[in-house]
Amino acid sequence: MPCRDETRQQVRTGEGFCRWVKELKQATEMGGDTAEGVKYCDEHVRSLNRGGKTVCSSTVFPAKYHGLLQEILHSCHPSERPRQEHRHKVEKDVIFAILVKRSNEQRQKIKAVYEASAGQSLDKALQSALHSHLEDLSLALISTPAHFDAYLFRKATKGLGTGEHILVEILATRTNQEIRDIKRVYKEVYKTELEEVIKSETSGDFTTALLAMLKANKDESTEVDNDLTKRDAEILFEAGEKTKGTNVSSFIDILTTRSAPQLCKTFQQYAAISDITLPKALQLELKGDIEDCLIDIVKCSWNTSAFFAEKLHHAMKGLGTNEDTLIRVLVSRSEVDLKKIVQEYKAMYGLSLQEAIRRDTKEHFERALLALCGPE
Repeated sequence: MPCRDETRQQVRTGEGFCRWVKELKQATEMGGDTAEGVKYCDEHVRSLNRGGKTVCSSTVFPAKYHGLLQEILHSCHPSERPRQEHRHKVEKDVIFAILVKRSNEQRQKIKAVYEASAGQSLDKALQSALHSHLEDLSLALISTPAHFDAYLFRKATKGLGTGEHILVEILATRTNQEIRDIKRVYKEVYKTELEEVIKSETSGDFTTALLAMLKANKDESTEVDNDLTKRDAEILFEAGEKTKGTNVSSFIDILTTRSAPQLCKTFQQYAAISDITLPKALQLELKGDIEDCLIDIVKCSWNTSAFFAEKLHHAMKGLGTNEDTLIRVLVSRSEVDLKKIVQEYKAMYGLSLQEAIRRDTKEHFERALLALCGPE
């Protein structure tokens, strides 16, 4: 058993991680039967919790790890559970009870610990243990944000048709650094540049708008330039309503490079010089994918939480349920602003998001999604 100082150094530097994982496995298997095992597990808990990030709008927070490895090994390999346990009834709930209550950073450590202890990747273990939407949800949870977004891009651009709304959703709601990370991961995993994929799968002004967002050079400051607000509003008015035809490039340039606070002020200024709102003007002036794209950018800039609340509402509206949308939004926003989205959903539709999920989903999938949403 390493001393406490040695353990702390390994946590900080990653040195000797494989040996440390083996010792961790031994410690968790002690189940707290010896003082030394408990002390070592407690040190591991503290070291992992130090790396977690707590965000006030998040619904997922770092959790403690005592006994975690034992639980996830058993849940993915029910044959390892004692005979008296009702293994088939509990394994799925155990898996998701572990995954949804940990931050993404912690899930990455779980993956490393699991692989070192079980001799196979956690991805493959979950694919064997789960199916359909539960499998999709579990794999989304254990992916890094950049890998999950890269996968969503790949899925949206492969096969028949293109999921244009997904491409816009990701690029319009991620930070510049997150977009750069997506591009890097996409190239690493799929061996091609994301720009080339967009060029081959989309066309016209829509392609231009996506490539503009993919440059990741949007102003991210919170300061508002009032002079720029007036100039931009005039440019947009001139490019649309006041001109025969539409100068789409002006809309793309302004909407893809200005900060959200700056755009909000621009929308207000536009309403002061026009008889209609900017979204209405876009609907009148444009058609097809570019219309939907620019309107979505406007919605995201004005109120990102309301944008996602609307996405979730449409996923459960009418007959059938779009489980892919539920997974995509709830997982990607769980450590960003899901708490605000839950509040916005209730304000917009007079029904809690949790109640809507209960009505449209069931069993393990329902419970996992509700856990992501947090308490009502």
